[in-house]
Amino acid sequence: MRLIHIHLGIKGGAERFFVALVNGLAARGVEQQALLFPDRVWRDEIEDVCKIHEMTFSRSHISRFFTNRKIAKIIDEFRADAIVSWMPQASRWIPARNDLLRAARLGDYPEKLDYFENCDLLICNTPDIARHCADIGWKRDLKVISNFTETKPVPALDRKLLDTPEDAFVVLGMGRFVDRKGFDTLIRAVARLDGAYLWLLGDGEEEGNLRRIAAETGLSDRLRFGGWVKDPGAHLAACDAFCIPSTHEPLGNVVLEAWAAERPVVSTTSEGPTWLIEDGVQGLLAPIGDDEALANCLARVRGEQGLGAAMVAAGAAKLKAEFSKDVIAERYIDTLFGSRKAK
Repeated sequence: MRLIHIHLGIKGGAERFFVALVNGLAARGVEQQALLFPDRVWRDEIEDVCKIHEMTFSRSHISRFFTNRKIAKIIDEFRADAIVSWMPQASRWIPARNDLLRAARLGDYPEKLDYFENCDLLICNTPDIARHCADIGWKRDLKVISNFTETKPVPALDRKLLDTPEDAFVVLGMGRFVDRKGFDTLIRAVARLDGAYLWLLGDGEEEGNLRRIAAETGLSDRLRFGGWVKDPGAHLAACDAFCIPSTHEPLGNVVLEAWAAERPVVSTTSEGPTWLIEDGVQGLLAPIGDDEALANCLARVRGEQGLGAAMVAAGAAKLKAEFSKDVIAERYIDTLFGSRKAK
C-alpha cells in the first residue's frame, strides 16, 4: 500500500488532522510520501514515517511543466497505488493518468468542480459536503470519511502563564483569525459574562479588529492572545468551556479535540458542529452571530450543575464510536486500497 499526498496547507486544524492521519496510516503499514510547500512547521511530525518532497507549486507555464514532470517521476519511482490531494488548489496537480487511484480530500464546500477533473473520487469529511458536490454536478465516486483526533487529556497549562486567576471561568477559542471564524461574536459574548476570561489561540488578519472589539466591549483586561499553538492540549485542559463561534465551519475538528480533552463544548449552528452535536447532549448550540445566545450557553455551562460533565461524557462516547483513529484510518485504507490491504 503506497500513497502520495499533495498538501498545500499552512497550519490549523486541517493540518493537525493531516499529521494524525499520516501517522495513523503509517502504523497500519501504509508507505507514504508527501508533496508540500517548503518550511511547514509540522513537517517534523511526519517526516519519520513519510518521505517529504518540498516544492513551490508555481502555476507559471514553465514552472508547471517542470513540476508536473517531477510529480510524474515521484509517482513512478515510488510505484504509488494512490494519490490524494488536500483541498481544491492541491487537486490541480493531480496527474491525468489511470495507473493509480486519484482522490481529493475535501474539508470544505468547493465552488466549482474544475479543480478535480483528473480525480476518480472525492472524499468528503461530512455528508453535507458530499451532497453539495453532487448538487453542483459531480458524477463520479463520492465517499464520506470524517476526521479523528490524536488529542488526549494532558496536564493543564498553568493559568499564571496567561495572567489568568485560578478561580476564573475561562473560555477557549482557537483557529485562524479570519472573519468566518466568528471570534468577534465570541468576544462580545464573553464580555457579557461577569469575571469570565477568554483565551484565543491562533493568528491572522483579523487580530487588530478583534483587539478593537475587545476594547469597545470592555473585555481587553480579560482577553488573552496565546498565539498559534501546535498542540493545544494543555490549553484545553486548563479551560472551563471550549467555544466554536464560526459563521461557516464545514466540520470543526476542534469539536473532536475538545471531546477528546474532556471539555464542554459550545458552538454556533454552523454546518459541521450542527452535524456533530445534538444540542444539549454532546454540547450546546447557539444561532450564528448571536452573542447574547452564545453568552447564555456559556453561562449554562458555568452555572448548571452536572451539565458540563454530562456533555463531556456524551461527547467522549460519540468520539469513540464514530470518530476514533481506528475507525477512520481503516475507512481510508478500505477506500484507497481495497483488497491490497490484505496482501
